[in-house]
Amino acid sequence: MGRVTDKVAIVTGGASNPGLGRTTALTLGREGAKVVVTDLDLEGAEACAAEIRDAGGEALALHQDVTDEGRWQEVIAQTVAAYGRLDVMVNNAGIAVLMPMSQMTLADWNKQIDVNLTSVFLGCKYAMEAMRESGGGSLINLSSVAGLVGLQNCVAYGAAKGGVRIMSKSIALEGAKDNIRCNSVHPGVIWTNMQAQATGSADMSDARVPPERVPLGRVGQPEDIANSILYLASDEASYVTGTELTVDAGMTAQ
Repeated sequence: MGRVTDKVAIVTGGASNPGLGRTTALTLGREGAKVVVTDLDLEGAEACAAEIRDAGGEALALHQDVTDEGRWQEVIAQTVAAYGRLDVMVNNAGIAVLMPMSQMTLADWNKQIDVNLTSVFLGCKYAMEAMRESGGGSLINLSSVAGLVGLQNCVAYGAAKGGVRIMSKSIALEGAKDNIRCNSVHPGVIWTNMQAQATGSADMSDARVPPERVPLGRVGQPEDIANSILYLASDEASYVTGTELTVDAGMTAQ
């Protein structure tokens, strides 16, 4: 307990249940952070924030379209106005539209690049401004195993997530002088609403993965990713920047 006590964190895409953003927000709140939960679904974001508050933590919910540059500036300003600083930015919001490239329209491509890549650029850009005032911070960008290796039907999703990986390394170099760390996290097969929608699985029992695909032979839980993000947000990772943390049960080790 208390691994991020008094740190101020923003987590985007925090409404979906089960989801990586929601579980991350709850984990950071449990460990002492003041958490700003954002999402297009304000009701879901508020439910997450309320759960943090009910457990004795501090949390605020805000409506946010992560592709809207002006809203990014407002969210950062509202966070600093509420809590005085910004220490942790978790760029989690994303979408997955998986289809063969032959069926993909330019609009399909642009939407995934906007939500999965451009929003991360905006989040890092404006979070860094506030973090400089706070004496440093940790930027944590959600990528994917699809950003490390080629996957079927993942042309746009993989391009965006691969972009997040390389962009995070460049941001780490730029932020180092200001004590701002930046890392990417690469989940494998994790049971979330997005995973269910992408695979058409009704529940986790329908989403078994063969050992030849995932060596540990099981689907991961959102907590597996949230705990990794918690590490990167904490001072335990004070010497970790510009790297990717792969949490995939050995999927990309093959």
